[in-house]
Amino acid sequence: MSIAAYNATVPNNVRRILSEKGMKQCVVAERAGLSNQQLSDMLAERKIIKACDVIALAKALGVRVNDLFVAAEVEGR
Repeated sequence: MSIAAYNATVPNNVRRILSEKGMKQCVVAERAGLSNQQLSDMLAERKIIKACDVIALAKALGVRVNDLFVAAEVEGR
């Protein structure tokens, strides 16, 4: 996975999971040990998401780390 794809895939999946689970961003940020602004910057792709952040986010969201790296399914396939 390229850096550009990684930088888009992980935030997209975090946003999707937040929506699907009806979770608040500020709660997930706190559980992951991040400020709400740090998480906001990550989701807006203004801040690189480090490996340790991915692990913390997966735990906070209650998903597997791999779930954050799954590319969105292409419609029509």
